[in-house]
Amino acid sequence: MTRGVLYIVACAAPPVRTTRELVAALPEWTICVILTPTAAEWVDVDALAEQTGFPVRSAPRGPDDPRKLPPADLVLVAPATFNTVNKWAAGISDNHALGVLNEAIGLRLPVLVGPWVKPTLAAHPAFGASLAKLESWGVTLLPNEHDNPVDAVNRWSVGGR
Repeated sequence: MTRGVLYIVACAAPPVRTTRELVAALPEWTICVILTPTAAEWVDVDALAEQTGFPVRSAPRGPDDPRKLPPADLVLVAPATFNTVNKWAAGISDNHALGVLNEAIGLRLPVLVGPWVKPTLAAHPAFGASLAKLESWGVTLLPNEHDNPVDAVNRWSVGGR
């Protein structure tokens, strides 16, 4: 029995290369991985698909393609880049990952976001405003670069619902 379906949405920042380790550290979840287009170039997509048992998505399915991923119970965005955070807060869905994140807001799904942003970009006024907007919509913010996403998911599943 699993705790539910966890979507891991990962962006093109260095920690994306450890997505397989993140998946392995959460064995009690059914996990689906969604990557930004650039992140998909940085990881072994086939190995991730084999590990999770689901296709790794970085592009939307075609209009006649069947849905292959189960609906999410929880969404973890880690690592979340400056670009993704700002576009998401603006409601932009110009890639599949952003579309999933915008739908998660509309579905009122619980979402945890772990930014991975260098200090100069974290200091940009748009970034703070975007994080504040996401938080006002119910997104749970994890400290930039410091909180372990596994710990955050486990905290949520124990008592954060």
